[in-house]
Amino acid sequence: MTTKMLLSLLLHCFCVATTASIPSGGLGLPGAGSGESLRPERPYFDDVSPRNVSAVVGQAAVLRCRAKHIGNRTVSWMRKRDLHILTSHIFTYTGDARFSVLHPEPSDDWDLKIDYVQPRDAGVYECQINTEPKINMAVMLNVEDESLTPATQAPARSSAAAATIWGSQDVYVKKGSTISLTCSVNVHSSPPSSASVLWYHGNSVVDFDSPRGGISLETEKTEGGTTSKLLVTKAALTDSGNYTCVPNNAHPASVSVHVLNGEHPAAMQTSNRASSYLTSQLSCAAVTYLLSSMACR
Repeated sequence: MTTKMLLSLLLHCFCVATTASIPSGGLGLPGAGSGESLRPERPYFDDVSPRNVSAVVGQAAVLRCRAKHIGNRTVSWMRKRDLHILTSHIFTYTGDARFSVLHPEPSDDWDLKIDYVQPRDAGVYECQINTEPKINMAVMLNVEDESLTPATQAPARSSAAAATIWGSQDVYVKKGSTISLTCSVNVHSSPPSSASVLWYHGNSVVDFDSPRGGISLETEKTEGGTTSKLLVTKAALTDSGNYTCVPNNAHPASVSVHVLNGEHPAAMQTSNRASSYLTSQLSCAAVTYLLSSMACR
């Protein structure tokens, strides 16, 4: 019994010593390794791009974002001033067609492009990766007034290239209905882009992300050129005014929109004609009275 106990004790010591001598990475078998080596690298921003970007009104701005080791995670762009998500992956989540993502496969670049920069675009934008917790990188966009910068050469416009807005030069719509304006350009945009046609309401670019909401743009390439359709739902009296279709390579076109508060334009025209007729009749009566008075004298 003593011999068996001694052999058992020696065998136990041998196993403990052997186990202690094995590296923590395993027995060297294929596929074996430490937990650290199998853990995927965490995403991070390759911070080599400028955090301050300047652009001139009317030109394009590109905000750079290079995200490494994102795996199955998503890269998004957010506008800081209103916390509006502009893009997610390669998709755009804004009605403003000036915004798009530049992501050449299979690069790590997820750049935000803003065509035809406006003063209201100035501010902080964040490139985000949906990790837990979320990580982000802020980029500041500065917009310079073109009147304060040296003149740049404008895109060449052919004298024959012009925009045309369908229908009458005066558009009448009832309050609460939809304003629908279609602009045709007899040349193709270069490069093709839904932002190749801008719409102005008065002196301001139509803001598709304004709190008003209900404004959208549809741009279509046809054999004859480009067609841009502006839709403004639930028209209000403040939506009245001059609307201008401004292509980037052709002459613009304008229409005047009148939002009516229950009054039909035909009634307005009839009323104006009746007023003119009454005025002319009164004038004739006055002349006749004066002539008759002079004759009696």
